[in-house]
Amino acid sequence: MTIRTARPDRVQHFRPRMHCLKKLEAMVVEMQDQKSGVKGSEQKLNVTTIPHVLTGKDIIAWIANKMKTTPEEAQTFSTMLVAYGYIYPLQNHKKLVMCNDSSLYRFQTPYFWPTQKWFAEDSDYAIYLAKRNIRKKGMLEPYEQAHYNHLHEWLNHKWDFIVMQATEQYKAGKERKKPDRVVFDCQERAYWIVNKPPRRTHSAIDCGPERLIDPNTDEKITFDQYRRQNMFYQQAIMRSKVKSSVSLGAVDLPTKMRVERWSFSLFELLSDLRGRDDFKIFLKKEFSGENLAFWEAAEELKWGTAASMTAKAETIFKTFLAPGAPRWINIDGRTMGLTVKGLDHPHRYVLEAAQTHVFLLMKKDTFFRYLKSPVYKDIQKKALNPEAHNFSPAQLEQNANSRSPGIHPIILWQQEEEEKAKAAAASAPVDVKAMMSKIDRKK
Repeated sequence: MTIRTARPDRVQHFRPRMHCLKKLEAMVVEMQDQKSGVKGSEQKLNVTTIPHVLTGKDIIAWIANKMKTTPEEAQTFSTMLVAYGYIYPLQNHKKLVMCNDSSLYRFQTPYFWPTQKWFAEDSDYAIYLAKRNIRKKGMLEPYEQAHYNHLHEWLNHKWDFIVMQATEQYKAGKERKKPDRVVFDCQERAYWIVNKPPRRTHSAIDCGPERLIDPNTDEKITFDQYRRQNMFYQQAIMRSKVKSSVSLGAVDLPTKMRVERWSFSLFELLSDLRGRDDFKIFLKKEFSGENLAFWEAAEELKWGTAASMTAKAETIFKTFLAPGAPRWINIDGRTMGLTVKGLDHPHRYVLEAAQTHVFLLMKKDTFFRYLKSPVYKDIQKKALNPEAHNFSPAQLEQNANSRSPGIHPIILWQQEEEEKAKAAAASAPVDVKAMMSKIDRKK
């Protein structure tokens, strides 16, 4: 199971696909409208009542009426929505097609939409399979068992951590109400069916966002492409990913859509600096900000400079991990032991296990309390609701023409090399005799 990444020379093809997916999402949002959308109802699935369930024929009829098209074309369009993971089947989950009958479907939560660019990491999939293996008591489906065995061998160096996280997620899931637990399990399974399908199964995501290489073709990468890749990733690694946060008093109020996006997931909240600052206010009132502070410190170590790595690792150990530390974090003994042992020879990702553990703790407990807190409700009330821009076609064309393209990393590298060559030539000693001889020849 290899992880495919976007090649630098193909990044420009990502925008049109993202634009198309945005149009699909707009259609999905309209389909969920309570007044004009597809009408859903409660259905029983394995003696559990599932809310907001739709039938395939209702979805196809709504699309055909909305787009003024034939039922066959509407079925093709709705199958595309299923293939990209915006709608998932409740019964035959491995068959990612829309059936024009009474088959049951549900809308996928926006957290699992393709445009979220939540890359399907092998470690995340391993945690999911391990959790499913615990719930099914070892009775996985054949393709899941094959993936499970492969990942067990591939990620054997951190398999204890994967099983530990899967066990904690399984215990946390048992605390939910049964309908909520069943719905989340269906959503999670639908996401992995789309992104990690059974072998020899076509997947729309293979040629979609973040997977711009056709897996069915063997491409020969030239030496120049390898050089460009190397330069692209070197610059990406050296570019600072940590931005300094600013105080809330100096920041304008966010929009309602931006605040609502924070509620999608903890990842969305922490990715937005404004949301992270608001989250800090909540944690400060609860006197429990050490987990977020540790998460931020681990991010700084991960994306900081190599020269400051040892000093930062020592500071993090004294602040969060040492016995009697001023902001000691509560993590399990196994993760603490692995982390402290790794700090003897620190590297960028030495805190990844502890950081993931702390992130899951915040996601399971603190994040949901924040969404119910007066802090979040207050920012929701104060959030702005800007009016929509009504640009004419002429203004849109003018904006597109006036937009300046970014500088490609190769051009930047060439400019740097030219400047270095000029600086080296200017600092080199001048041979006066050679210069005089050249002048005499010209005469």
